[in-house]
Amino acid sequence: MTKQTMSRRAFSLSALAGATALAGCAGTGAQAGSSHSAGSTASGGLTPVTFALDWTPNTNHTGVYVASERGYYRDAGLDVTILQAPENGADPLVAAGDAQFGVSFQDTMAAYVTGDEALPVSAVAAIIQHNTSGIISLAEKGIESPAKMMDHTYATWELPIEQGVIQRCVEADGGDFSRVKMVPSTVTDEVSALSSNQVDSIWIYWAWAGEKCRLAGLDTNYFAFADIDGVFDYYTPVIIANNDLIKDDPKTVQAFMDATRRGYEDCIEDPDGAAEVLLKAAPELERELVLASQRYLADQYQADAAAWGLIDQNRWDAFFGWVSEQGFAPKIPSGAGLVTDFIKA
Repeated sequence: MTKQTMSRRAFSLSALAGATALAGCAGTGAQAGSSHSAGSTASGGLTPVTFALDWTPNTNHTGVYVASERGYYRDAGLDVTILQAPENGADPLVAAGDAQFGVSFQDTMAAYVTGDEALPVSAVAAIIQHNTSGIISLAEKGIESPAKMMDHTYATWELPIEQGVIQRCVEADGGDFSRVKMVPSTVTDEVSALSSNQVDSIWIYWAWAGEKCRLAGLDTNYFAFADIDGVFDYYTPVIIANNDLIKDDPKTVQAFMDATRRGYEDCIEDPDGAAEVLLKAAPELERELVLASQRYLADQYQADAAAWGLIDQNRWDAFFGWVSEQGFAPKIPSGAGLVTDFIKA
């Protein structure tokens, strides 16, 4: 699973028109859905809230499951439904008001935070403090740094920002990007793809795919994008919220974020206990992988930040500035797509 591959691939620049149409067609229903909340309550006096995953349940989401299982949402006056999003991800659902909150990624959001077709969605918290993604390959391939990707195959989603990141890293390392052999491919099993020489290198997030390869005993090389260029230490994944909800019902947003923060703080304090909560909610997941991933993320959710969920606007703007400079999106104003009111140190 590479950063919820299907979500990332499907919600490309070419999908924006459909997503915007979905948001626009929702009409008054979108307004009501975006704040189910503002005034209406579920049985028992709880405010109904829907949270959309970016794809299938995994350890990025554990804090939400913990907050639900341990009653933190109920204590906050919320009745939270966790929804598995369709193939085009949570973004259009949140934009349309069919979910109040969801999971997205800053590089995905770059396609829709500005311009005439901007979606009414903002990031309100960082699930993981730093970008833990990079390139993995079998050690025998000798791809120890970005330049060594030359004359080797790379599984590409064929997205402009994705390929721009690879190009920047290869060239910063003194390599020739044109010599990287791009193979259009959606890899769902990194261990199989690498072991069978289907491709030489894959973009992964270490917490899931990296741990999966490690558990399988593969001898690999790995380099993280954030280590190559600080501009790639962007926020991924993030929790997004509907802008109408943020404007019209900030108390519900604050209640949801306070409870969610408690859930992720539990993940940091007791990763094994949190893993058990996720496995209860998604028993189809591989137990050994969930435990390994949860232990890895315990040090990554908050990392060096003063609190879980904080987003540094300078880092946020730096990445969007690079996106705009490369021509992957229109000029993105400072702070676009970001609301930092609900997480405080």
